[in-house]
Amino acid sequence: MLEKNIEFIKQVIEQNIPIHKFLGLKLLVLEKGIVRVSVPFRDEVIGDFRRNRWHGGIIATIMDSVGGIVGGTYFKSFEDKLVTIDLRIDYLKGAEASSIIVEGKIVRFGNRILVTKMKAFQNNELIAEGKGVYNFFPIDNSMEK
Repeated sequence: MLEKNIEFIKQVIEQNIPIHKFLGLKLLVLEKGIVRVSVPFRDEVIGDFRRNRWHGGIIATIMDSVGGIVGGTYFKSFEDKLVTIDLRIDYLKGAEASSIIVEGKIVRFGNRILVTKMKAFQNNELIAEGKGVYNFFPIDNSMEK
């Protein structure tokens, strides 16, 4: 499904998901099992106004989204669903007032559970890494007439 619909999927991810549109999320890489996005800095993402740093919750949100997007590269139908079960983020360095890059990869893809690893970078330096666990609900449309 991914290869046939790459431009449509890109549009859905960037423009139709309200939080992605608000944050200005842009897909840089979208391949089966691998995703990389860029998110520009803007005043609305500031958590520490004294140092002009990104809010950690915004970074976690982006990392969760990337985990979901990378899981979505395994969708066989637009009806398939993915729900976050668990998310762990380790913040390694404060994110300064510039864009961030977040990449995600599949670690394990089971029948119903998938696990992803995500990394956030700023100026090629690792600022956070995380793990996401998701419940995957494939919708079997083969029974429909």
